[in-house]
Amino acid sequence: MEVQLKENERIDDLELENLKIIQNSNGFCFGMDSVLLSDFAKEIKQGSNIIDLGTGTGILPILLSSKTKDTKITGIEVQKEVAEMAKRSIMLNNLQNRIQIICENIKNLKEIYKPCTFDSVVTNPPYKKSGTGGTNIDEKKLISRHEITATLEDFISISQYLLKDKGSLYLVHRPERLADIITELCKYKLEPKILKFVQPNFKKEPNLILIKAVKNAKPHLKLCKPLYIYNEDGKYTDELLKIYNKI
Repeated sequence: MEVQLKENERIDDLELENLKIIQNSNGFCFGMDSVLLSDFAKEIKQGSNIIDLGTGTGILPILLSSKTKDTKITGIEVQKEVAEMAKRSIMLNNLQNRIQIICENIKNLKEIYKPCTFDSVVTNPPYKKSGTGGTNIDEKKLISRHEITATLEDFISISQYLLKDKGSLYLVHRPERLADIITELCKYKLEPKILKFVQPNFKKEPNLILIKAVKNAKPHLKLCKPLYIYNEDGKYTDELLKIYNKI
């Protein structure tokens, strides 16, 4: 389906089953973290009802539409312009029958959904607390990277509300927030089950973490071997190339 592009917009090929996405060169574009999270969450069961909190331009729902079978995916995005762009990407890929984009603050989702509505939650929330780190002048980038419209606790508490019993939350974040993440997950009875560190290479410290938590599950945390992005020669590892469908 053809869609109308606006100023500074482009169509990027995701190199996965001919899927594409609209991005704005002056806005916040998706990164490796979203791709890694979609692969981490590909175990979501067939026919699941999924919600993506803070979907941005819709990258996670689009990728998950290929990596999961017969799932229904709802993307929640607070920024009207960004949500509208995500909707056009859904139409571009003819995925209207599987993906719905809603422009809303995640803190208001109790007014839209009953508790225990979804089988799985995926989220790539803002990494930085409001008022910390460098702030970007561009409002869209600021909201995407800093907890301006919702905090980490907001993302985790609404996940607990939305998930069915034993439903799963898949989260990507920064290692420096790990203590906060574990504290909030346990507070809302989302038991951390799988933790995977992502490192630039085997010599450098992790710069991303992937976490799976299960609602009302028994305690048992599995620490996976790290994902390394680069080999010693500076080339991508085979594991990363498989995630990107390069081998």
